[in-house]
Amino acid sequence: MPLTDLTITCEPQQGATYDDLLALAIRAEQLGFGGFFRSDHYLAMDGVDGLPGPTDAWITLAGLARETTRIRIGTLVSSATFRLPGPLAISVAQVDRMSGGRVELGLGTGWWAEEHGAYGIPFPRVDERFDRFEEQLAIVSGLWSTPVGETFSHSGDHYRLINSPALPKPVQQQVPIILGGSGRKRTPALAARYATEFNTPFVPLDAFVAQVDRVRSACAVIGRDPASLIYSAGVVVCIGADEREFVRRAAVTGVDPTDLRQNCIAGTPEEARASLQRWRDAGAQRLHLLPYEHDDLDHIDLIAAALG
Repeated sequence: MPLTDLTITCEPQQGATYDDLLALAIRAEQLGFGGFFRSDHYLAMDGVDGLPGPTDAWITLAGLARETTRIRIGTLVSSATFRLPGPLAISVAQVDRMSGGRVELGLGTGWWAEEHGAYGIPFPRVDERFDRFEEQLAIVSGLWSTPVGETFSHSGDHYRLINSPALPKPVQQQVPIILGGSGRKRTPALAARYATEFNTPFVPLDAFVAQVDRVRSACAVIGRDPASLIYSAGVVVCIGADEREFVRRAAVTGVDPTDLRQNCIAGTPEEARASLQRWRDAGAQRLHLLPYEHDDLDHIDLIAAALG
């Protein structure tokens, strides 16, 4: 799998500044990775203090759009509860123009009640979140696809748009939309209808295979060619030049090294290449790799050397 089919992803709510993200994105671009993606969260997880605090995903990406030249950038994933669909479409289209057409929008329902409570964001029940998510997909897609000079309207249970000029337009004729998750019914159906790429976030290999099968079946139901989607996975990456370095990096993750080797791209370079091949053989066309330490640029160098 070439480096262009691998991305570096990060979870900056765990404690990363914009400068940290900029250094990581520039190094990923220099090394030849295909993309740089970030989470869209407002609260640190797993007992981490998260200092100096969260950074806004789309403000960050706007900055990175001007500081990079080739690498694709986006979210894995923005929450539909965080932003109204019209302003979201405007923000993403503007960042796409700022990047010269390199943006990808990962969008999900939102799932973590605590971060919503911490920052005063409404958190509806799961069924309403899915309903809002589906309307957001229809609205964002509709705004971008409306021809210049025409208007877009939408009347739904949660959002109403009246004669929107549907501006600005992104540079790309179609901004890639990444949908993902482990839901067995609505998630595959929505992916079949709206997604450019379907992603499973940090699940075992067999769960990836099962979910891809569900998405392929959902495509068949609506007459979409399943091969028209990209199938990807988010995978933790933890590589050491030797066993000692691997164990040191594994300690940072808090995950037993044996478990890392079983479920992630992990171990020595030879072991990591074998893990990568297993994902590729299972049908993963793109892997979004998550290293735990944002400031360990030597790790990014090693990942590129081991997997490129």
